[in-house]
Amino acid sequence: MSTICTIVIAVFAIAYVIAVALFIIGTYGLFGSPSGPMAGIFLVPLGVPWIFLLDGVSENLILWLGMLAPGINLALLWLICRTLRRFVT
Repeated sequence: MSTICTIVIAVFAIAYVIAVALFIIGTYGLFGSPSGPMAGIFLVPLGVPWIFLLDGVSENLILWLGMLAPGINLALLWLICRTLRRFVT
């Protein structure tokens, strides 16, 4: 069980880092990439359900909170796996 949790957390963390990197590259047009509104599209599925709570947030905060939303899911995965390790062993 512990190995599965470690793999799931590692895969999610790697996907999160890649999505943030693509968001930064797409937002600021780095490496000749065109900047556009679809830069954070890979962060959305990683941040569900917290992304849906950002409906009334101001434009300045929505980018930062949208980028941090998958971090909540990563923290929850880590807490669940930590709790499961206590009860399984």
